[in-house]
Amino acid sequence: MVVRYRIDGGFTDALGDLLECGASACTVRTRSADVVIHLDLVVAAKQVPPPPRRSARPGI
Repeated sequence: MVVRYRIDGGFTDALGDLLECGASACTVRTRSADVVIHLDLVVAAKQVPPPPRRSARPGI
């Protein structure tokens, strides 16, 4: 899932797994941390497919 939300001076994205979504906030687990985002700051959100699996290349 990707969530775009407002921060001071612009916007930022949180890309990861949606852990929970309540009445006022949601939590996205990114590669580096769990990010709690207040829903009044969200401007867009959508599901994205998981990254493609890397295939083993012969001879490596």
